[in-house]
Amino acid sequence: METEIAFPPNDHGNILVVDDDSEIRLLVTKFLQRHGYHVHSAGEADALQETLKRFTIDAIILDVMLPGTSGIEACRRIRQSSSVPIILLTARSEEDIRISGLEGGADDYVTKPFSPRELLARLRSVLRRSRGGEPNSPARDQNHILFDEWVLDTLRRELNTPEGVLIDLSTGEYNLLVAFLEHANRVLSREMLMELAKTRTSDPFDRTIDVQISRLRRKLENTENAGQIIKTVRGAGYVFVPKVTFG
Repeated sequence: METEIAFPPNDHGNILVVDDDSEIRLLVTKFLQRHGYHVHSAGEADALQETLKRFTIDAIILDVMLPGTSGIEACRRIRQSSSVPIILLTARSEEDIRISGLEGGADDYVTKPFSPRELLARLRSVLRRSRGGEPNSPARDQNHILFDEWVLDTLRRELNTPEGVLIDLSTGEYNLLVAFLEHANRVLSREMLMELAKTRTSDPFDRTIDVQISRLRRKLENTENAGQIIKTVRGAGYVFVPKVTFG
């Protein structure tokens, strides 16, 4: 297993870079190290899993085209036990693959060839969101948010069903849910949701927000109110229907 670790003066977090291209691994590793991150690297999915067992990782930069187990499948496996932020590296022509990755639990993506500065900005964004986002947000000033007997613990970033079952949320799903909760019973356009949930792009044709809404809906559809929590308003956007209580 290949691992590169650096210990710069300013520790902004442990990042795992997974790509079978050694030049890309080296480029990203050195760039992130210069910006204060500890960096681990791996060339395939098995080494990725071994690194996750040995170290506490704050975010993963994951190429989708890995030998053996693909990055998409690796992402799905990670999501079975972890909500660590994941940024996919994809080719520009791979829209279907990007969508599959987002549906599998990825939080963001960067297309190849990419600017290291763009990758750094995406990384900082997902780390900021995973660590609590904007500290002055109204919803985050309260430890618990209740709706239809569901409970979102914003301190632990945990969502519990009415039956007390813990539902795992990716960083993107969590931020989208908080955006809905903070603006319940209001029609929110796709563009508004992109801004409120800090989605990666303002491109009106980007499907990221639709994928995240679909994923979130599926996780909320195990009650008698299936399909009645997030409603589509044709031609306008989406509305979060239940009454929301902050406490």
